[in-house]
Amino acid sequence: MDVAVAGAGVVGLACAVALLARGARVTVHERGAHVGAEACSWYAGGMLAPWCEGESAEEPVVRLGQEAAAWWERHAGGVVRRGTLVVAPSRDRAELRRFGERTSHFEDVDGAAIAGLEPDLAGRFSRGLFFAEEAHLDPRRAIAALAERVLAQGGTIRFGSEVEPAALDAGVVLDCRGLAARDVLPELRGVKGEMLILKSDEIALSRPIRLLHPRIPLYIVPRAGGHFMVGATMIESGARRRISARSMLELLGAAYALHPAFAEAEIVEIGTDARPAFPDNLPRLTRRGRVIHVNGLYRHGFLLSPAMARMAADAVLDPHLRPEMLHDLAA
Repeated sequence: MDVAVAGAGVVGLACAVALLARGARVTVHERGAHVGAEACSWYAGGMLAPWCEGESAEEPVVRLGQEAAAWWERHAGGVVRRGTLVVAPSRDRAELRRFGERTSHFEDVDGAAIAGLEPDLAGRFSRGLFFAEEAHLDPRRAIAALAERVLAQGGTIRFGSEVEPAALDAGVVLDCRGLAARDVLPELRGVKGEMLILKSDEIALSRPIRLLHPRIPLYIVPRAGGHFMVGATMIESGARRRISARSMLELLGAAYALHPAFAEAEIVEIGTDARPAFPDNLPRLTRRGRVIHVNGLYRHGFLLSPAMARMAADAVLDPHLRPEMLHDLAA
């Protein structure tokens, strides 16, 4: 079967890999000049943390997200399995308790255990939650590896190819364009996420750290070479490329609250983009004739792409199957 995929973000590339593995002929059309140029996944944290996400996400996110770490390890490599550490200042201990009540698969840890996990946080937090089964990856390396895998499996990627999915000449078309698909999926909305990349040689972290705060929960994800991705914001806005001064101050202030060494860190990059979401914040496969839209992954792109790619491949290769997230629309 010939399948065209519109969009080479994390969802489109994951779908292409899943289809190629099952014998389809796949061509990916990407409007950007290279991988990541126009993809909100370029600014992702890369946390494969299904149980932490249960604090605010619906049950399918937790369940389907448990497929992610093994899938990424098989298809892209680079998965770091050191868990997630959740901490809060003493004054915000209630936030830690609330987080624990809404999640599972963690152990309570005291100050000594926190110091054992992250020596540079010794003496800074007296209580925390450790999600030992969670993992993380570098999203930029991951989507580059997926693109290489598409080519290695015999697929084609056409960059600079901005297409109308319904006009593509293929047996089935997967529309994975994110917010660009609002012309046919009017329920989609943009949820802006903002991030910083800091560089510091004064602090070392080995796993994602979530710092709870009533107003702006923060996560910091370590990357190679003393770099740290700092993120937190979820702003209901389709404006893609603008970060506010307030958000910048809040991100930097929260990083400083985690460890004062971040006050001297170099700001390497500022990034922002809008993630596509449906009203229920759950992803959907939406079938309209021979076009299947794979969209609405909200802030769970890397976590849910493996499960959505599996379901998309099922829907493409067997029209009689009814994958969990499938919605049918009139042709």
